[in-house]
Amino acid sequence: FGANALTYDYTATVECLANPHKPQYGGGIIKNPESNHSLRGWSTFGNAKIEQRESGGNKFIVAHSRNQPHDSISQKLYLQKDKLYTFSAWIQVSDGDLPVAAVFKTTSGFKHAGTVFAKSKCWSMLKGGLTVNASGPAELYFEANNTSVEIWVDSISLQPFTQEQWKSHQDQSIEKTRQRNVRIHVVDEQGNPLPNASISIVQKKVGFPFGSAINKNLLNNPAYQNWFKSRFTVTVFENEMKWYANEASQGQENYQDADALLQFAQQNSIAVRGHTVLWEDPTVIQGWVNSLSPTDLAKAAAKRINSIMSRYKGQLIAWDVVNENLHHSFFEDKLGQTASGSFYNQAKTIDGTTTLFMNEFNTVEDSRDGKSAPDKYLQKLKEIQSFPGNNDLKLGIGLQAHFNNNPPNLAYARATIDTLASTGFPVWITELDVAKSLGDPTQAQYLEQILREFHAHPKVNGIIIWSAWSPGGCYQMCLTDNNFNNLQTGNVVDKLIKEWGGSTLAGTADTQGFFEASLSHGDYEVKITHPTVKISSLAQRLEVSSLEQTTLHLQVSA
Repeated sequence: FGANALTYDYTATVECLANPHKPQYGGGIIKNPESNHSLRGWSTFGNAKIEQRESGGNKFIVAHSRNQPHDSISQKLYLQKDKLYTFSAWIQVSDGDLPVAAVFKTTSGFKHAGTVFAKSKCWSMLKGGLTVNASGPAELYFEANNTSVEIWVDSISLQPFTQEQWKSHQDQSIEKTRQRNVRIHVVDEQGNPLPNASISIVQKKVGFPFGSAINKNLLNNPAYQNWFKSRFTVTVFENEMKWYANEASQGQENYQDADALLQFAQQNSIAVRGHTVLWEDPTVIQGWVNSLSPTDLAKAAAKRINSIMSRYKGQLIAWDVVNENLHHSFFEDKLGQTASGSFYNQAKTIDGTTTLFMNEFNTVEDSRDGKSAPDKYLQKLKEIQSFPGNNDLKLGIGLQAHFNNNPPNLAYARATIDTLASTGFPVWITELDVAKSLGDPTQAQYLEQILREFHAHPKVNGIIIWSAWSPGGCYQMCLTDNNFNNLQTGNVVDKLIKEWGGSTLAGTADTQGFFEASLSHGDYEVKITHPTVKISSLAQRLEVSSLEQTTLHLQVSA
C-alpha cells in the first residue's frame, strides 16, 4: 500500500480508566499531546483558567473557573480541506457525569468532532473525527454545559489522512476481514496431482449481508421481485411489521402483507430483519394506543410483543425491539424509565435466540446530535441490560444511517463504530439512505462513499439500504425508476455488489496441481477440467467464511 499508507487505529474503549492510554498516532499534529511540557502549545479558549496538574505521575491539563460552556483549553491548528481527521482525547471532569464535546472553530463554522460522557475519578476516551469545508486556521476546544465543573484533558490526538490513505485503510480491512486465501489441490482418484488442470470458480452467494428494504408494492409485481432477488441477500419490511400496520384498530390484527413478504424472502433465500416491535415516536402511535391508561398500555404492549414475536419466532435474523428510544419516549413517559428494559425482557422470553437490537438515527450521521451520541446509545443499552433478568440478553446495535444533504463525515462515522463495536455487540447498518434534496449525481456519489466506508469497517456485520420502492417515490432515495431501470444510485449498488463478490475466476493449476486465490466470503462452485478426467467437468461446492483467517485448503479429487 506504499510508504505513505499510515495504518488506521481502530482501537477504542468505553471503559473508564484510572489512567489514560497513550495518545493515538503519538498525538498526530497536536503539540504537547500529553502536556509533558507544561502548557506549551495550549492556551485558553473563552474565559477559563488553565493549568497543568499531576496525579500518580500522570500530567494533564485542567480548565477551571469556567463561566460559559465553551470556556476550556485550546490549541490552534491549520486544517486542510482534502484531508480526513481522526480525533481522540481522554477526558475527566471534577464532579458528576456529563457530556463533554470536542469542537473545532474553523473559518467556515464550528465542527463537532465527537462527544463523551466524562466522569469524575476516572478517564473516558472520546473518539471522533471531522473534515473541513475549506483549508485554513482552526482552533480546538472542549465544551460542557455545566460550567461549575473542571474539564481535565489528556492524550489528545489529531491525525490527518489523505484520501488515498483513507482508501488504503478500506482496502486493507477488506482484504483482512472480508476475504480469505484459498489453496486448491487437484488430484486424481489415487491422490496424484493433476498438473495444469483448468479451474473455474463461480460465486453463487455473497457472504457479506447486503440488502434493501421492501414493502407491499413488491407483492404481485414480478418486475420489482426480479430486480430485487437478483441482487440482495437480506431485507427488512418498510412498514408491514409496524404495530400501526398490524393493529390499526384494537383487537383487529392483520399480518397479511408481512406474511406474504416473508414468504417471498424465504422462497428466495433472503434473510429478514424484524422491524419493529415497538416504536417510541408519539407521531406514529395509533389513536387507540395513545388513549390507553398506563395499566392498559402495559397490557397492550405486552400483547403486541407476544403477538408479532410468537408469529415470526425463529424465522428472522434480528428484531428491532424498541425503535428510536433515544430521540423519543412515548412508552417510557407513560410506563416509566424501565419500560425499554421490560420490553426487551419480554422479547427474550419469546424469541431470545434471535439478536435483539436497538435501532437509532444520527449516531453515525451527525456528530452534533447529543441525544444519540455513541455514549448515549451505550448508556441506553446498559440500562436495558440492568433490568432484572436481562444480563444475558443477545443484544445488537442498529445504526439507521439516514444521511442529510451535508457531505458525509466518514472520519466521525468510522470512529463512532470503533467505539460502539468495542462493546462486542454486533453492529448493523439498518436503514441507509442519502437525502434526495442533493439530486444526481451528488446523492449517488455520497451513497458510494458511505457504502464503501461501512462495508470496509471490520465490525460492521451487514448493511440494509432504506430504498423500498413505491409508485409515488421512495422515502428519500430510490434505486430504480418505476420501470425498474437503475437510477445512478442503483448503478452504484450494482457496481459494489460486483466488486464485493459475484465474481468468476478462471485459472490453471501449477505443475504440482495447486491453485491459489483470494476470495470474498461466500458460497462458490468450483469446476475442474483435465485431459485425463473422463467426466468433462467436475463441480464441487466451496464455502469461504470468516470463521478462520488462515488459508483454506481444498483437495479436489477427479
